[in-house]
Amino acid sequence: MRPLEHLRLAWRSIAGHKLRSALTTLGIVIGVAAVIAFVTLGTSLQAGIIGDISPDEGQNVYGWAGPEETDEGPLAGAQPVFTQDDVEALEEREEIDAAYGYTSLQTQSFAHEGEPQPQTEGLVAAGPSYVPEEEIAEGRQFEAGEREAVVNPAAAGMFEENLTVGDELTITLLGGEEMTAEVVGITDSSAGLSPFEGFESSPRVYVPTDPYYTEFVGSTIGGEEPGGNDGGDEGNTTEDGDGADGAGDGGQDGSADQARFLAVVIEAHSSDEADVDAARESAIDYLESDESDASELMGDDLEVTFRTSAELLEQLQDVLDLFQNFIVGIAAISLLVGSIGIANIMLVSVTERTREIGIMKAVGAQNREVLGLFLTEAIVLGVVGAILGTGLGLVGGYLGVQYVDLPLIYPYEYVALAVAVGIVVGVASGLYPAWRAARTDPIDALRYE
Repeated sequence: MRPLEHLRLAWRSIAGHKLRSALTTLGIVIGVAAVIAFVTLGTSLQAGIIGDISPDEGQNVYGWAGPEETDEGPLAGAQPVFTQDDVEALEEREEIDAAYGYTSLQTQSFAHEGEPQPQTEGLVAAGPSYVPEEEIAEGRQFEAGEREAVVNPAAAGMFEENLTVGDELTITLLGGEEMTAEVVGITDSSAGLSPFEGFESSPRVYVPTDPYYTEFVGSTIGGEEPGGNDGGDEGNTTEDGDGADGAGDGGQDGSADQARFLAVVIEAHSSDEADVDAARESAIDYLESDESDASELMGDDLEVTFRTSAELLEQLQDVLDLFQNFIVGIAAISLLVGSIGIANIMLVSVTERTREIGIMKAVGAQNREVLGLFLTEAIVLGVVGAILGTGLGLVGGYLGVQYVDLPLIYPYEYVALAVAVGIVVGVASGLYPAWRAARTDPIDALRYE
């Protein structure tokens, strides 16, 4: 019997039992669709979180002091231990091109021309080079010591009249203190500029640590807080929940020099691996030595960690891959259920068609021809289920990505794999029923009622 004849007879049997065949393929359809939809969402989520990796081109190295042997990502358990003296000492080291403190301050609102917009986070204090020149669409970088700010498009568009270069922005910190800044630049993207921020799009305002952070700390250490509260920690907290001044214990004189940064960023002379490693080792050597202020505050419980964007995102990529494999594993259970459904229906089909099998053998059909007929039927069910499931999965993935507002990334290798798995499931599920049909004794089959 020719393969085309197998296909014709198999399709006639499937078409003759439309409802049964539809229910049989449904398990494969759902399984393949679930795998493709979940993988599409997972791949799109990775692209949405990571975005355009390493805007600093690998030249920046991000450092923080946290518990030893922690592997939870940037700023995990970080404590503000770095002083301005530490930052200046790092910048003077031969292997380091630039260094600056980094911290995030919580706010109450941003206001422009009397229009306040509630905003609890998004104020980032850092060095001028934290915002690379190539990332600025309009204007320029802010300058240290000046009351200037660079905003991203999301922050510029918060107000009825969009912020432009030269506008004045009023920042109200969590404790109630108001600061003003002249907008001198607008970035070309609303995504975060470093792993410390994350790479999601949200309103952000970038200002120099001097005067914004150091002045804020000087007004809260050893004296009355902005807003009139004595002592406490309110208005003095970073987005990670750590005290923004971080070093009240050592700042009784109320000087801004007592500012403690949650993190530091150092820049190597180039993105060359040797230069980056040299800058990293130099920074760690200094910060862990008795010369640094940070070493006194770290004690035995904390250690300094320096990572590049690529290294930090590698860790994030591993977590996302693990998550994606997990959800794909769950979706694959549907394929297993579908394969059991095909095997079950094929066994029923063999039983129902016992007399037909006897007649085929009586007129000269060989075992391999009977085997081929039933195996073809199972394969057709698997292929049809895989094709329908692929279409449904692509549509489901598209709708899910649009709903969550992520960039659409189709993992075509998984689409091809899903179709292949559908065929394999059909073969594997129909193999035993087909073998059983081929082994049927023709005499017993002809007697079967």
